[in-house]
Amino acid sequence: MSGLVSTIIPVFNRPEMVRRATLSVLQQTHRPIEILLVDDGSTDHTPAVLADLQRRHPAEIRVLRQANAGPGAARERGRLVARGAYIQYLDSDDWLLPNKFADQVAALEASPDCCIAYGTARLVAPDGTVLAEPSRRTAELHTGLFPLLLVERWWHTHTPLFRRSISDAAGPWPRFRPEDWDLEARMGALGARLVHCGSTVSCQLEHDSPQRVSRGSQRSYLLDEARFLPRLYACGLLAGVPPEASQWQHLARWCFLRARQLHGIGAVAQGDRLLALSRHLSDRLPPRLYQLARQGLGAGAAAQLAGSLRAA
Repeated sequence: MSGLVSTIIPVFNRPEMVRRATLSVLQQTHRPIEILLVDDGSTDHTPAVLADLQRRHPAEIRVLRQANAGPGAARERGRLVARGAYIQYLDSDDWLLPNKFADQVAALEASPDCCIAYGTARLVAPDGTVLAEPSRRTAELHTGLFPLLLVERWWHTHTPLFRRSISDAAGPWPRFRPEDWDLEARMGALGARLVHCGSTVSCQLEHDSPQRVSRGSQRSYLLDEARFLPRLYACGLLAGVPPEASQWQHLARWCFLRARQLHGIGAVAQGDRLLALSRHLSDRLPPRLYQLARQGLGAGAAAQLAGSLRAA
């Protein structure tokens, strides 16, 4: 639907936080909107809160339920049924400022060559104190996701607003972490261009939670990164990051560190793979770039991304 912004909010056992996140979308000055609340197998009274929100706002809210499968799977469930021309992802503990959609849709309409609009985010404590504005590097002007994405994920999940076209082209959310970074790397490989809307648009809540990517089992996260880092490398190649870019050497050090940690937990094959990638990067990029991209993403995905990049 033209102009429709679809917001996808995954939630697991966060009844009060998800209410605030949802209300922040309902308070947007832009219309039309739809909100997809994806209950990822909550075991507390979160389903009752979601049902109440849907009852109060039936024209704008839909509730989807699934067995617990993680945030990537929950976001993908929402993506598959979203009807909007624009896609917004919002975690259940964060929130949007009322101007977000209006400012970012306007920025995209004024920049037809761009498929992602972003704005400045702020970091907020549970008591409401603003800890940082801007949060991360969201006030900086960048025209593309790479090469900085090789070093850090320099915004938050709620920061960007995506055109539906880039969301569909990038494909499904992965189930391994960091799922946001992986999706955005694939968008970067497609040559996605960015535009900053010039305003502060959203808030990141700083709090301790086992659901945060940086929390939970270290072993599990290391094994996820062993899958992610070769894919990040492949996307950087397909995005055209030049061999002399300093960000490659940061990625080489990252891979080396993770290789040692994987060896330390007995994940020898995964560690060896990252060690080999680190050595390649330390010697500067080898000439057969596409072959290495195939090794990182798989032949089919690499060919699809390369074709899309040439057509862009």
